[in-house]
Amino acid sequence: MTRPLVFWIGLFCAVSLPIASAGFSPLLAWRDPIYIVAGFAGITAMVGLLLQTLLASRALPTIHPMTQRKLHRIIGGVLVATIIAHVGGLWITSPPDVIDALLFASPTPFSLWGVIAMWGIFATAAFAVLRRRLRPRTWQRIHKTLAVIIVLTTVLHAYLIDGTMEPITKIGLSLVLLFTTYHGVFKRAR
Repeated sequence: MTRPLVFWIGLFCAVSLPIASAGFSPLLAWRDPIYIVAGFAGITAMVGLLLQTLLASRALPTIHPMTQRKLHRIIGGVLVATIIAHVGGLWITSPPDVIDALLFASPTPFSLWGVIAMWGIFATAAFAVLRRRLRPRTWQRIHKTLAVIIVLTTVLHAYLIDGTMEPITKIGLSLVLLFTTYHGVFKRAR
């Protein structure tokens, strides 16, 4: 088997197994459709972060680097939309819980990490819009710092939730996300 083929098979498994496993969760039976959509928006956002780390480091084989750069921008916008869907769906199902989370008053620790990740994603989007006004090196430092914050808080957020995501595939996706972030931010910078 060629290296690119092995890479694409591995990426397909890392992306599809957590989503498919969540689709078979027995916890879905008691949830409203909006809550289910919000939960899957969160899982999709986590998968989007994995793709973002790979695209940012131009690590996807067989795809031209310029195409990867364009896809990184597009998926960044999709990531913002999935976060809005995630939080918006949770707001519809339980506004008090979302208000507590946004005010950092929630008794559940996973809420804190999710809110930090959300604001990190929104800040990244805002800086991306203002990117041309920043020096390239300043933009890179801000973007990499926010990326690390977003990934770490997202992994903590997902890890602490006992919910729809199946534990083994959630941990697997988290480890792959942490590795690709480390590689993209620290290894590639040398």
